[in-house]
Amino acid sequence: MLGVAMDLDLVEVEWADGVGGGLRKSVLGAAARVVFESVPPVRRFASYRGQRHFTGWCWAATTESLVGFESWLERDRAMLLDHDRRVVGLASQPFRVSWPGLTRRISHTPDYFVRLEDGSGLVIDVRPADRVGPEDAVKFAASEAMCQAMGCWSYVLVHEPEPVEMANVRWLSGYRHPRNRVGTVAARLGEVFHEPRLLMDGAQAAGDPLAVLPTLFHLLWCGDLTVDLTVPLGDGSRVGLAAVGHE
Repeated sequence: MLGVAMDLDLVEVEWADGVGGGLRKSVLGAAARVVFESVPPVRRFASYRGQRHFTGWCWAATTESLVGFESWLERDRAMLLDHDRRVVGLASQPFRVSWPGLTRRISHTPDYFVRLEDGSGLVIDVRPADRVGPEDAVKFAASEAMCQAMGCWSYVLVHEPEPVEMANVRWLSGYRHPRNRVGTVAARLGEVFHEPRLLMDGAQAAGDPLAVLPTLFHLLWCGDLTVDLTVPLGDGSRVGLAAVGHE
């Protein structure tokens, strides 16, 4: 943290106008009502021969739209956010902020803006733990101070995800599309897993596993069914019905 309060009237924010295709600008303190989770990226995702990072787009079930990324680490984070039940909106490279430095204005473009189910915003930067240099640290600390000053936003700098959990989420993401939810099968699985039981035992109890498993994995992706993702997912994983009024 910077250790000092940020004057939001000195912080400018710039974002892309999804209607006209141009850029809009405001002081950050007046931008709380902008629906940043629905804006296009403020800059292009460059792709060129010999580049050292991987850029692309992934489809998010939360928004039923494409979300951009500039590294595999960002792609994984987008996937984790898409899997998070608290997330109701997600945008990549949503805006650029700038503020006065000692000799010049400093600018920064956060990696993601998330809208949470309680209506608050979450600003996210993604960076490998061993690649946070002094200048980066200043920008990240400033971003955190800005979000604290906003009151309705929070900020987090994230690094590499836990590998086993990430591998499980990648697998479940293959079933994130709503087409995998078969209503009658989902209802049957809700009954079968009302009391926790082993994954494959429940699938067999609900019908033909080949027909049941896509819906089962989709429900695990959505969080309607729960499982411990910190250990490898498999036939012997213990699956249960999500509690009503999840946190």
